[in-house]
Amino acid sequence: MVSAVPDSSDKDNVPEFKIERLKKRPDFLACAQAMHCARGAVVIQARARDSEPLVRAGFTATKRIGGAVERNRAKRRMREAARLLLPGLASPGFDYVFVARGGVTVRPWPRLLDDVKSALIRLAADGDGRARDPAHAPPSQD
Repeated sequence: MVSAVPDSSDKDNVPEFKIERLKKRPDFLACAQAMHCARGAVVIQARARDSEPLVRAGFTATKRIGGAVERNRAKRRMREAARLLLPGLASPGFDYVFVARGGVTVRPWPRLLDDVKSALIRLAADGDGRARDPAHAPPSQD
């Protein structure tokens, strides 16, 4: 398992940029059309916005997750994971939307952090393409 929280020696390598919240529906809809990556109990959507070194993050949980209490718990857990991991793994100038999937409220914390971390790494690697799971990829034309 990969360490979820960077140690103090990693703080020198963390880029300096501000993380703000996405709050308006058009921003969420724009991210929904961009690249995404599903890992475990979370889907992360990422959209390149502009060259301003600002990262914005939004969080959503549908009624499929459960009632208001479960949805709020899911969003709190995703917000904390984002707070820990985005400073080291986010690309400046990107918007990220964290979408809760089933089991996000009961998933062990280290596994949830691993899900978020691997999705962010995948999105950073596929920044110029569309990040998709192999199950959703278009058929290859060999």
